[in-house]
Amino acid sequence: MTEVIRLSAIEKRFPGVHALRAAQFDLKAGEVHALMGENGAGKSTLMKVLAGIYAPDSGSISVSGAEVRIAGPRAAQALGIGIIHQELALMPDLTVAQNIFIGREPRSRWGLLDEAQINRDAEVIFAAMKVPLDPRAEVRSLTIAKQQMVEIAKALSFRSRILIMDEPTAALNDAETDELFAIIRRLKSEGVAIVYISHKMDEIRRISDRVTVMRDGAYIGTVTAADTSIETIITMMVGRDLDQTAAAIPDLSAAPIALEVKGLQRGRLVRDVSFDLRQGEILGFAGLMGAGRTEVARVIFGADPRDAGEIIVHGKPCPIRSPRDAVAAGIGYLSEDRKHFGLALGIDVRGNIALTSLERFSDRFLRVDDQALAHVAADYIRSLDIRTPSDRQEVRLLSGGNQQKVVIAKWLLRDCDILIFDEPTRGIDVGAKAEICRLLQSLAEAGKAIIVISSELPEVLRLSHRIAVMCEGRLTGILPGGPNTSQREIMRLATQRDTSQDDRTQSDPALQGATP
Repeated sequence: MTEVIRLSAIEKRFPGVHALRAAQFDLKAGEVHALMGENGAGKSTLMKVLAGIYAPDSGSISVSGAEVRIAGPRAAQALGIGIIHQELALMPDLTVAQNIFIGREPRSRWGLLDEAQINRDAEVIFAAMKVPLDPRAEVRSLTIAKQQMVEIAKALSFRSRILIMDEPTAALNDAETDELFAIIRRLKSEGVAIVYISHKMDEIRRISDRVTVMRDGAYIGTVTAADTSIETIITMMVGRDLDQTAAAIPDLSAAPIALEVKGLQRGRLVRDVSFDLRQGEILGFAGLMGAGRTEVARVIFGADPRDAGEIIVHGKPCPIRSPRDAVAAGIGYLSEDRKHFGLALGIDVRGNIALTSLERFSDRFLRVDDQALAHVAADYIRSLDIRTPSDRQEVRLLSGGNQQKVVIAKWLLRDCDILIFDEPTRGIDVGAKAEICRLLQSLAEAGKAIIVISSELPEVLRLSHRIAVMCEGRLTGILPGGPNTSQREIMRLATQRDTSQDDRTQSDPALQGATP
């Protein structure tokens, strides 16, 4: 295969951060080349250099054998380089075709927008991709997977022969991922070269030809995907072996019940859900996308209203009507979307840690005791191993794993004894995942009652003492965690549309403990 890209000895510094250290990467026509590394390893920075978003401090870039200087995104597009960011950049109120050709719309002889022409041009691209998408549909009406296809079509409209995909399946379910992979394989067969950035190990083996690993901004090595074990790639990424074994499951039958939920109801999203959670327990919530797991968490936390049901905290009914009520009851909620609902990205680490506890550091005149706040922030930065140049670093500049630790610190400072973690390891690398999992286990050992919602079944099995499985808004069963349960058993309940549980619970030992 012909080499189309070569990055050599790329250096890039930001204030206080040496982001790229003699980084290198090459890409061949018609291949999928995975770029992997922990959060903060420099993957996205290197690709932004290639896409013209950042200018390198030094080093060289060659395209099809000729050294080039990429002065900006337009220069990259002119060279056939397109980038699809993890955060989709589409305008929801415009049509599919309008999004693809925004700023480049053909005009009629009277200077008016030629809608018919842009629709025809979009149809040509979708026909080549073999994707049945209506160019006239508003983007807001599309699933995330279809919006991803629009981003790909937009990149191809610039005649891109090099596509950079940054975490393209982060918000996709399994069926949507299969649909995306079919598109990638077709593009690959047509000679398009694809850089694929992902933290999902199973995807790397399925879709990529080669894997390049970066660590701390530096190039570690390139391997052939088919001939390299996942364990080897992980070791290259983190520089050490990770303990992926499940912790021993303690007997918590005599532990006090911290949270009890009875007959929780919210339309068809949450339908008659009942369960309990004991002190020192990690209760995993599993299910397919749309099963109602996040909706249950939001109702418990008061972020969404409930139509019916009772929430009991430490044996006392708790009329939670808002997040303020939940926090006052000792419940903390870490949203699956930490950037929008967990962090104030524009302020520093210190301020984010104190977000829910500002009254502890201010007097009646609202003057903040900066010294006390700095002392507490330093304690959490040290105890949670938050990797930041200082507590004055803006939280938006931290890696995903360190951002997640800041959110955890915020709720620990509030001293919540019931913690709900919604997708706690989404979008973070394997090393940070292992750290977060160890942290959750240590919190449970310290007596915290924890709910963990996760789409990664191995993670649910490894972390949970028990696993609650949901399907279409209903709780279909509660299984033991660890080696006593298989992924197959979880998926059977996650697809169980029969909502009658009485006979099934009595006859199937695996479902003992399920609450109808």
